[in-house]
Amino acid sequence: MPSNDARNLLQCAVPTAAAGAVAVAVSGVVAGGKGAIGAAVGVVVAILFMGIGLFVLQWTAKTLPQLFQAMGLMLYMAQLLLLLIFAAVFKDTSLFNPKTFAVGLVVATVVWMAAQARAHMKAKIFYIDPDSAKGEKPEKTGSSS
Repeated sequence: MPSNDARNLLQCAVPTAAAGAVAVAVSGVVAGGKGAIGAAVGVVVAILFMGIGLFVLQWTAKTLPQLFQAMGLMLYMAQLLLLLIFAAVFKDTSLFNPKTFAVGLVVATVVWMAAQARAHMKAKIFYIDPDSAKGEKPEKTGSSS
């Protein structure tokens, strides 16, 4: 993984993990041990889904830039579908508190999106190709008439 990609991933994952730790602590105080487990599962699911999504989008941007927007839309739809399936499978579980799971998931997702937006705004991304400014002009290959 190139350093920009790793830096972008870290700038999103670290604040999300910190906010997730706070959500787990608050859920543990409010709902007990199962509440803390539920919030932790929600945070881990959000970090995994968003991290894999970021990795896939960065790969798509580098290898297939023409599909970037479509891949982004498809990826977010797939994340929502997978989350819906995950929630449906574990809706009647006694392993953790489903309400704190939802709180942890929402907190982690909102913090991830805010951190990703901040990382994108702070990134120094070229909007022109600096190599093309060397003054090399392409030769004319067609007829000049």
